[in-house]
Amino acid sequence: MKFNRHPREYQQKTYLKMTRLIANNRLGPIGVDIGSRSVKLLQFTRDHERVVDASRWDLPYDNSETLSTPPDELSAAIRKARSGRRFRGKNAVLCLSEDQLFLQNIRVPKVDAPEMDRHIRQEIAGRLSFSIAEAEIRYVEAADIRHGDAVMREVIVMACHRPVLDNYLGVIEAAGLRPIAVDVEPLALHRSYWKQCRRDADRNERVMLVNLGFARTSVVISQGNDVLFVKYIDVAGRNMDQAVAKHLDMKLTAATALRRHNGDRRTDQQDPDIARGVAEATRPIVEKLLSELSMCFRYHSVTFRGQSLARMVLSGGEANTQLLELLSTRLNLKAEISDPLRAYPLGGDVGRSSQWDVAAGLALKN
Repeated sequence: MKFNRHPREYQQKTYLKMTRLIANNRLGPIGVDIGSRSVKLLQFTRDHERVVDASRWDLPYDNSETLSTPPDELSAAIRKARSGRRFRGKNAVLCLSEDQLFLQNIRVPKVDAPEMDRHIRQEIAGRLSFSIAEAEIRYVEAADIRHGDAVMREVIVMACHRPVLDNYLGVIEAAGLRPIAVDVEPLALHRSYWKQCRRDADRNERVMLVNLGFARTSVVISQGNDVLFVKYIDVAGRNMDQAVAKHLDMKLTAATALRRHNGDRRTDQQDPDIARGVAEATRPIVEKLLSELSMCFRYHSVTFRGQSLARMVLSGGEANTQLLELLSTRLNLKAEISDPLRAYPLGGDVGRSSQWDVAAGLALKN
């Protein structure tokens, strides 16, 4: 046996394996946030006291209406985002996006779990674009709602077509990772924000989380551990880029660079003419966003009575102070920009901290 012939070598290999096992037990999973423009990876230690690493890799973008990236390019991007970095282990938590997900708030009778499962499946069977027999269904119970003389249960239903899920898992596995959980963007966003709240007063507040990305905006209204409302809004950075390109009669790539560069600078360092032109071009898009957020605000006020919204938290790669101030003023709501990594000293530039909310929420999943 090799053990008898090379005992020292065997012991060294065993020691190394045990060392790696102990190290991996001290690490959390890698949160894999695949967006329309980039892949972001983030990993915490198991106790969430330290960031192991955070990495972003931009995806190819050809300015077409189609934002989907071929599976092999996604796998390659994940591998490149990991290459040469400090990530450890292969366990990963991934996230389904809006175009992979059926998501809807519904109301069902307040009954026990097996009966509620039956009601939910009956309620959504005719709304799915695929057979319910091929659906992976999860739901979050939001709150009790008075519906006439009856008390109903508000439920947030999430469903995914199983072949779509299998293909997505294949992308992660082809990148050399081991999927251990599948999450959705709104729940990751909620988890990331409430992890930052230390005071009981903050955790008792109702908050509207607004994640403004390139392809879409997701809205979550929650209180402490409870998610009350989720909605996707088809207004985002891409619409603003298109508006700037049309208003200033320039190519879309140039408009994207102009708007982003201008937005990344402090107000006192911006070119007034450029800032004015961008503001004029994007005003209709911002007004549409405001209208959608106002409807979310009203839905909450009518449906979940008893406590008003305390604040709005703006996150995502498109979040900036100018937009924050405008939304806060028009909605008459206290507002702040999310900073999920503020408690973690990081080496190197990770860009706008607000873009890491979803990745952080995935990495925090138990």
